[in-house]
Amino acid sequence: MSVDTKTRILVAGTGPVGLISALAFAEAGFGVVLAGPPARADDGRTTALMVPALKFLTRLGVLDALEADAAPLKVMRIIDGTSRLVRSPIVTFRAGEIDEEHFGFNFQNRVLNAVLQQSVEAHPGIEWRRALMENWTTEPHQVTAALSDGTTVVAPLAVAADGRNSPARQAAGISATARTLPQAALVLNFTHSRDHAFTSTEFHTETGPFTQVPLPGRRSSLVWVLRPETAKQFADLDDAALSLRIEHQMQSMLGRVTVEGGRQIYPLSTSLPQRFAQNRIALVGEAAHVFPPIGAQGLNLGIRDVDQLVEMALKHAADPGAPAALAAYDSARRPDILARTSAVNLLNRSLLSDMLPAQLARSAGLNFLGGFSPLRAFFMREGLRPGSGFSSIASSLRSPRRPRDISTE
Repeated sequence: MSVDTKTRILVAGTGPVGLISALAFAEAGFGVVLAGPPARADDGRTTALMVPALKFLTRLGVLDALEADAAPLKVMRIIDGTSRLVRSPIVTFRAGEIDEEHFGFNFQNRVLNAVLQQSVEAHPGIEWRRALMENWTTEPHQVTAALSDGTTVVAPLAVAADGRNSPARQAAGISATARTLPQAALVLNFTHSRDHAFTSTEFHTETGPFTQVPLPGRRSSLVWVLRPETAKQFADLDDAALSLRIEHQMQSMLGRVTVEGGRQIYPLSTSLPQRFAQNRIALVGEAAHVFPPIGAQGLNLGIRDVDQLVEMALKHAADPGAPAALAAYDSARRPDILARTSAVNLLNRSLLSDMLPAQLARSAGLNFLGGFSPLRAFFMREGLRPGSGFSSIASSLRSPRRPRDISTE
């Protein structure tokens, strides 16, 4: 269906998901008004984007500008770094097992934000108003946003990409179940004396995951989930002391470690809304789901939100914010979001739990995963593309077996 370019989509929020939303709707032919301040240039985190997300960025024309500063992820490994009675075996996932060159790329957020911002600024279909939302009004046929610069925006559909405390979500009348976790993520980059061989290692500890992800050269990013007070103590250490702690935690697998500047701490929480769209407002990114940094799911899930929201809008191009359109988006996103958030939260709780049954269940699951290659392949495919693991099984069942050639036996 053709799109009337006079149909303007309002995108609230200028984090990566907001910028990607603006680009995606503009590329689909909609007029876009983006509201929010310039993208953050001080975000010290990195983001691992999997192959489907990379293909989406390619469609938006931004991947080429990002790849020079990114490192491929060819191997992903889980190591039990706890000192508990029941410990899990090492589980290694290799992209080659599912005929992929790599699982994805790891990007520095400040570079990702800068490239996305440049693309948004250069796109003729996007009007960027660098102001904050001050008030929302939802009506049967439109949504109106009042901005801090004194202007207003009227649109048939608003995209809430305004974060975990989303004012747009509140304006839509969507309640969310939120919980503050007894955890904080210490984030930094470091150099090391041995090659990482494009391998990401996630150590499971009693306070959460300690995740090393490759960067170009002999550098890696680190997300270390700790108790909030411990995260602050470690962040206050001098470079030499913190480097030694990280090297010890990693069992010296990358040799000598030297931390770089720019340590940051992020308190962790969870949030899940009652629904994902209502009253002409659709939720994407952290407005739709918040969970701990386990398994590189966050932004990948947000990009799938955007992809399906644009697809829904194109199917309902005459009125992309109509109740039927938003109901279709909610139904499409619900299975994926609930499955990912449930799995991540369950694994996180199992790490924090001192109860023996939880430890036994986690150990048994990882042991089976590590020792049974078809199941491992299934989880790798599902991790990249929801539903592809099941599709692979169905395809193998449909494929006729070749008759055995017994002439040379």
